[in-house]
Amino acid sequence: MGELDPSIIVIFGASGDLAHIKIFPALYALWSEGFFPDSFFIIGFARTGMDDETFRKTILDALNVNCRKKPVNENDFLNFSKHIFYLKSKYDDKASYEKLGKFVEAKALEYKIPKNIVYYLSIPPSIYVNVIDGIKNANLTADNFKKGGFSKLVVEKPFGYDYDSAKSLNSEILSVFKEKEVYRIDHYLGKETVQNIFAFRFANAIFEPIWNNKYIDHIQISALESIGVGSRSGYFDESGVIRDMMQNHMMQLLSAVAIEPPAIFDADDIRNEKAKLLKSIRPYSLNDVKNFVIRGQYDRGEVCNKPVVSYKEEAGMPKDTITDTYVALKLFIDNYRWAGVPFYLRSGKRLKKHKTEIVVYFKKLPYSLYGRDGVEKIKQNSIIITIQPNEGIVINFGAKMPGFEMDIEPVSMVFNYKSSFKLSPPDAYERLIYDIIIGDQTLFARYDSTLIAWQFITSIINGWRKIDTPAFPNYEANSWGPKKADRLINADGRVWNNN
Repeated sequence: MGELDPSIIVIFGASGDLAHIKIFPALYALWSEGFFPDSFFIIGFARTGMDDETFRKTILDALNVNCRKKPVNENDFLNFSKHIFYLKSKYDDKASYEKLGKFVEAKALEYKIPKNIVYYLSIPPSIYVNVIDGIKNANLTADNFKKGGFSKLVVEKPFGYDYDSAKSLNSEILSVFKEKEVYRIDHYLGKETVQNIFAFRFANAIFEPIWNNKYIDHIQISALESIGVGSRSGYFDESGVIRDMMQNHMMQLLSAVAIEPPAIFDADDIRNEKAKLLKSIRPYSLNDVKNFVIRGQYDRGEVCNKPVVSYKEEAGMPKDTITDTYVALKLFIDNYRWAGVPFYLRSGKRLKKHKTEIVVYFKKLPYSLYGRDGVEKIKQNSIIITIQPNEGIVINFGAKMPGFEMDIEPVSMVFNYKSSFKLSPPDAYERLIYDIIIGDQTLFARYDSTLIAWQFITSIINGWRKIDTPAFPNYEANSWGPKKADRLINADGRVWNNN
């Protein structure tokens, strides 16, 4: 990784939580490690009324809470903040974009840099089209730059609300920006362990030959949160877990663990393989939605000996809401590698443990040589890839206990970043923003993959409209979710990894 090109970063929604919790801490970390040259600047574009100095103060306060490198030295921040400016603007106002264009022009001349502009949409999806049209009408794309430069668009999830809206949004984006200029950001893909799945599979001869239906029994993918919806009730009640997690994060994790080896390790080949993999997911019939998809909504309960409210009782929540806060499903991938191997996915809020992991279970022994330890008593070999909170990989296998008897007990080999490399991995947003500026799209979703994923998820949403809604709430806070989710996997003689 080397120094980045001189760049102009325009953050729409710069006064909001995402910008202060994730984007600015990542930019500051990259700057503090020497990746940004002196010739760069950041423009905050938002509706909140404030001047440059007030805006910079809000960023400093946020960095001292959220930055990987804290506390922040005030002199260092002073040098960083001189590159930050703020424009009070309206997202649907032509004059705001004209003002932005003139400001960019003046600062590019002052910094003596080309118009290398990254437009970051840190705003609700409902405003995306306003901003894209504003950029287009003000001629602020690379096609209109007379002296060269680039323009890139960064879009946060969700990429649409369903298949039709995602298709419409993509059409709107691609009418202004080329696909090679669009970065659909899914922060899970920036996590070191997600990237390490590729290294684990494709850089080690001992794993890839057994990464198929001949040896693997099933795979579990879990993204569990112990928190409730908190202040996100307005957004979350419109999306639910099915849209907020399943369509993007969970499909991306599924792709990473299940894709075929690409011809070469570059953005196009990897994203081609992801699209092929998602196309291979067996479509759901209405009967499949009934039998293979479980949804839930959390009830009251206790967390750390303190009572917590149900989803329906969260602030601002409609009392009759039927939004899902938990989804579990079983799916199959119909290709040569994975035919017959079930994939179990689950995600939810207010659960007993906070963790995101992929667990690969290998097939049981066909026969045990150890008389006292029959096949049923010897634990399956498994590989646990933990994405959060403690990034690492655990390989579980059987070994003989010390002593005179041949007793087989499960043992683990553990890899984690802190102990192996003596450092903490960079935040996902640091890696992703770096890749955006250098133009590497490997870790970003392509339009065809987003539409394929939406097609599958929309079939579930449409199926739910045709069948009875469960009696919500149907699982207690601080539990592992609805009992039906246990029965989904137990019916196949398997159990969730709840360790």
